[in-house]
Amino acid sequence: MAENEKVAIVTGGARGIGKEICRELLAMGMTVTAVDLKAELLDKLPGELGNPGAKLQTAVCDVTDSDNFSKLIEDVAEKHGRLDVLVNNAGITRDNIVLQLTDDDWDLVLKVNLKSAFIGTRAAGKIMMRQRSGSIVYMSSYSGLEGNRGQANYAASKAGMLGLMKSTAKELAKRSVRCNAVCPGFIQTDMTDVLPQQAKDMAMEQIPMQRFGKPSDIAKAVAFLASDSSAYITGQTLSVDGGMHT
Repeated sequence: MAENEKVAIVTGGARGIGKEICRELLAMGMTVTAVDLKAELLDKLPGELGNPGAKLQTAVCDVTDSDNFSKLIEDVAEKHGRLDVLVNNAGITRDNIVLQLTDDDWDLVLKVNLKSAFIGTRAAGKIMMRQRSGSIVYMSSYSGLEGNRGQANYAASKAGMLGLMKSTAKELAKRSVRCNAVCPGFIQTDMTDVLPQQAKDMAMEQIPMQRFGKPSDIAKAVAFLASDSSAYITGQTLSVDGGMHT
């Protein structure tokens, strides 16, 4: 079907990479529901995205709440008559060395980053299997591929997303539902802006292209995987990291 007839849901869609993903999908003509926990950020989103009208909808939801998140997905599909794209982008960090990580920091990061992706996949997957089409995109990370000091919980959650993606890709492919992941490297966001200069310099040493990526770099990769241009691609991981992971 034409890209401008597609319906998409983006979790963590109110800021950073999620906001740029919404911008890119809207530019393709898709109807996009941006999901976030922070209502005040969602209220600002239409203006920040150029007031796209009815093509952009917003929803406040805790994506770790199975009943509420599943119902939101079902409601979007019912309202528009279909669901073509789910971007599992919601994520948080609670960084510390593994010997000092608390149970709460471990559980929360795994819950927000990984469990929400499972809940979304299960709900969206049922809809997409019935309509025999769809694309689910998982926002993993360089840390999920390589690990990272001080990020055992985050790296475990992002590596888990890759396992979820690969398994689900094999289960849903027979109905033309595709599952792929994007692994960003160091991207200019609020999280990287507050890093000490020494940390930024150390990160730069790892990047062959010698620059941090932009949220739009990630958004364009997600848009490709959400589009018909990737119709025969599933179960794959696309690193967008300036050459860090080769």
